[in-house]
Amino acid sequence: MSLNKIPEIKLIALDMDGTLLNDDHLVSDRVRQAIYEAQTKGIHVVLSTGRSLAACEEYAKDLKLTSYLITGNGSEIWHVSGQLVDRNLLKTDLIEMLYKLKHEHRADHWAASVDRVWRNDMPDDLFSREWLKFGFQIEDDTVRQTLFDLLSQHEELEVTNSSLTNIEINAAGVNKAVALAKLCSKLDCQMENTLAIGDSLNDMAMIKEAGIGVAMGNAQDALKKEADWVSSSNNEDGVAKAIYRFALKPVS
Repeated sequence: MSLNKIPEIKLIALDMDGTLLNDDHLVSDRVRQAIYEAQTKGIHVVLSTGRSLAACEEYAKDLKLTSYLITGNGSEIWHVSGQLVDRNLLKTDLIEMLYKLKHEHRADHWAASVDRVWRNDMPDDLFSREWLKFGFQIEDDTVRQTLFDLLSQHEELEVTNSSLTNIEINAAGVNKAVALAKLCSKLDCQMENTLAIGDSLNDMAMIKEAGIGVAMGNAQDALKKEADWVSSSNNEDGVAKAIYRFALKPVS
């Protein structure tokens, strides 16, 4: 989008790790104030994260958010009250296949079911559970890229990352942009009236589809190339600067 004419922002979608949160996993006072002012203005502020509900709801309560939470990279949408709005599962046979790949590539893993997150372990009753997301943590660049490329060719998978050393997998068609579009429909808001801010590949879809897509100063280079604007880092109030520039003090 051209930044010559800034659209009216009605919804702000914020990634958490590397974006909303600084490296100490805290929300700075300036970011907190920007979010408060945005909500006071009637703008919906939505956390859009790869985290589970349990790993983000305390932040939502602390920030006194009043709208929705996009969790698991878009696999679920929750109202801040705890009401489930939308859920998209990852087939159990795909979870089984991914778990086998973990052993073949000697990778660490995590897997999110609807009720908990499993880390380097899996339940005996794998097929009796409902799954949302699977992830690999792989330090070896060659092994990680090989697996990323392999999985990206699978038509039933959506493959991204939330850091340079991991791979995150959802069901095909499940991402933060699709979830954001669902929220826009629910809130009678157009995508062109959204501001999305992130730092990793799991933010790519929403950065490209939002009215204004902002990459953090610490974002992966691929995201910076697609963003409409690059802000400061997560340790330099980058979220606040983007909110003030595009939502609270728009420039034409």
